[in-house]
Amino acid sequence: MASLLAGATKTAHHLATSLLSAAEAKVGSTIPVKVPVKEDDAQKTFTFEGIKGKNIFVGVPGAFTGTCSAQVPGFINAYEQFKAKGIDNIYVVAVNDVFVMKAWKQQLAPEGTPIHFIADDQGAFVGALGMLFDASPLLGAPRSKRFVAVAEDDTITYIAVEQNPAELTVTAAEKVLPWL
Repeated sequence: MASLLAGATKTAHHLATSLLSAAEAKVGSTIPVKVPVKEDDAQKTFTFEGIKGKNIFVGVPGAFTGTCSAQVPGFINAYEQFKAKGIDNIYVVAVNDVFVMKAWKQQLAPEGTPIHFIADDQGAFVGALGMLFDASPLLGAPRSKRFVAVAEDDTITYIAVEQNPAELTVTAAEKVLPWL
């Protein structure tokens, strides 16, 4: 019975990932501005509708994971360099709940940071970007691919996606800065 349930769960996760994920975003695609996400309050959602300026979206598979915890400090430490290149906001997005994202932000930036840590707890935001993958074997559920998207207003002007989510070949802060 347990193996039957495990098989059904695996199939359900794979199916959910397929159904929730759109075609992968590319330059010229739009940010899913009507999809609700959370930042500081589990009871309060917001959308990116009306977003203006030049913003960076950093998609990570999971808070507190090794590679993600190595990647995000690069953006925290280089925040002023990104601002000098015209970036208005940096959003770190993960398919985690708001409590996990808040705790992770506190661990990575105990003195605070202007970078926004966004909880996409249902995976709808990254799914609409086509950036959802089935991470069930390691992380237990569908998660965000590792990506960086630069958007002017709601239009993507640059995007990089790691082929292997455990690597930082094109999405590390020092790799993104020269593209701005």
